[in-house]
Amino acid sequence: MKSADRNQANDCDSFAEMFSAESDNSLVNAFYERPAMLALAGDVTGRRILDVGCGSGPLSAALRDRGAVVTGIDASAGMLALARRRLGDDVVLHMVDLFDPLPFGDGTFDDVVASLVLHYLEDWGPTLAELRRVLRPGGRLIASVSHPFTAYAHREPRPDYHATTSYTFDWTLNGHSVPMELWRRPLHAMTDAFTGAGFRLCVISEPQPDPAARELFPDGFRDLSANPNFLFFVVEVPPPATGSDS
Repeated sequence: MKSADRNQANDCDSFAEMFSAESDNSLVNAFYERPAMLALAGDVTGRRILDVGCGSGPLSAALRDRGAVVTGIDASAGMLALARRRLGDDVVLHMVDLFDPLPFGDGTFDDVVASLVLHYLEDWGPTLAELRRVLRPGGRLIASVSHPFTAYAHREPRPDYHATTSYTFDWTLNGHSVPMELWRRPLHAMTDAFTGAGFRLCVISEPQPDPAARELFPDGFRDLSANPNFLFFVVEVPPPATGSDS
């Protein structure tokens, strides 16, 4: 893992409780990103799902409650401790660095969910190759990332749209400032990374926030409805060919 990524994992350890509280209740997480991920996942009853970067486990819990058999991985020991507290023994949890091989056999999972994870990685290639390996043929990767528009239109000077560039911001949690580094890449670089890893592109989604947030977060709801924060993908491992014309 690169030093910047290790520092962010350490920050998650230090502020795990605050990260978790923010994720559980905020407009963008609880009423926008997580509902969109669950909608894309659809009926998950009985499906074996790997939650990559599971954090304190809110998405794992929602998938489990919908009947999935969930395994969670994260690089932060603090986050995993909170996930264990939330999930009990219902979900298998592993401390895993996404720069290392995953500790699972080929074709172990029906689905992988990667909720706001990939945008922390400069190079998606090795990670996507591992995620494809642990998915069965026909299995899906459902991923959300920071929308390329967000980091392009709101930065001055504007970066080269076609370049993959890092950017930093300070995330304020309960009065504490946590520095974050993300990687912005154009849409075509994202789709090329998926197809280059052997996935088939199924869905690109720009959803609206949950209408229930309208009264809870009136100002934020209006802004989020007009300005996307995240971009969502469903990509699939192609099933094996069943025959030919000959």
